[in-house]
Amino acid sequence: MPPDVRVRCLERARSCVGVPFRLHGRTPDYGLDCAGLVAFSLGIEGIPTGYAMRGMRDSDFAAKMRAAGLARTSQRPEPGDILVLSAGPAQHHLGIWTGAGLIHADARLRRVVDLPGPPPWPLQSVWHLP
Repeated sequence: MPPDVRVRCLERARSCVGVPFRLHGRTPDYGLDCAGLVAFSLGIEGIPTGYAMRGMRDSDFAAKMRAAGLARTSQRPEPGDILVLSAGPAQHHLGIWTGAGLIHADARLRRVVDLPGPPPWPLQSVWHLP
């Protein structure tokens, strides 16, 4: 992802810290879930919506990410990359890597947070805008 896209993504994500969590939320005014945070931060549409919290197969999820214009990378995450984390069986969680932590919509805390350190869930894949 070009450096300016990464910087803009992080700036927009940081501007959302404190925004209320809302399942299927796609704007900071309404509230955001993890997919809405990523879509808003990257300025894209097409990130999956209308889904259950659990149950989407990995291959279906990856297809939806590609359809939204994102590309999977095998490299170490860089600031501004999108992390897909395994929050539970068939439960995907998205966050934006800052280089020192993860900005994500936390359903338990009911808001978008900037979590320092490594993500608390296993890393499944890393994505970015090509």
